[in-house]
Amino acid sequence: MLTAPVPAGTVRHAGGCLQPVLLRGRVDHIDGATGELLHRYTTVHEPGGVLPIACKTRRASQCPPCAEVYRADTYQLIRAGLSGGKGIPATVATHPCLFATLTAPSFGPVHAHREKNGRIIACHARRGNPACPHGRPQSCRQRHGRDDALLGEPLCSGCYDYTGSVLFNACAPELWRRFTITLRRSLARQAGLASKALTAQLRVSYAKVAEYQRRGVVHFHAIIRLDGPVGPSTAPPAWATLELLTAAITQAAGAVHVETPTAAGMPGRILAWGREHDIRPVCTTGDLSDTKVAV
Repeated sequence: MLTAPVPAGTVRHAGGCLQPVLLRGRVDHIDGATGELLHRYTTVHEPGGVLPIACKTRRASQCPPCAEVYRADTYQLIRAGLSGGKGIPATVATHPCLFATLTAPSFGPVHAHREKNGRIIACHARRGNPACPHGRPQSCRQRHGRDDALLGEPLCSGCYDYTGSVLFNACAPELWRRFTITLRRSLARQAGLASKALTAQLRVSYAKVAEYQRRGVVHFHAIIRLDGPVGPSTAPPAWATLELLTAAITQAAGAVHVETPTAAGMPGRILAWGREHDIRPVCTTGDLSDTKVAV
């Protein structure tokens, strides 16, 4: 397997990939019963003697064409999960469905873009211009635009909890896993059922993406849908409502945590979701487009 140089024409054959993986060799198709060679493929006859394969990265910074293919495919899958298609019935649009954002806690004040009534307001306006223990001001009256280079930078690098932010990013997948487990238990508690009885009546489906904030800490956006026990082809029970799902998400997000072990003389840390998260109903008809449940 090769990665460079890229022969002329391989980018086109690899679907526009800018950094295709180049394969060299052959494949023999042999009849398993007789041992007869049925077909042989070799890269000798390909341009440059190699076969280009798209890198298929999800990162637009690495390869925009492959990232766009992934983005488009993901959009179609999520769309099908909301309104039907690709083997999912259109009745799935009637299932209770919420868009939830779970964020990290604060690790110290950072420069931020803030708006109020359509106007950009001061980043951290505080009376008296107080200073931190390192003598740096804890107030910022600048009005940062969306592309300001200061966005996400700590007001004081000495006060900012870099260790906590690194540990949170490392433990975020485990925190999400525990959230999904606790969410099912919360749903059962809200419905007055045992966990096994809930599984027999209800299935919780997810579509999740992780995104880095400007401060470099990850947060999660998730579409959470309630289905019947067989999946999207069956309707959930009548008691499975948006209100019940909202209450269960709120309870689960506030309850889960991850405790890091003590290592290299550093004490263990307890990491949890931040207090700021919001939950919005998803409706394909647009009737709830302005509805927001902030917690």
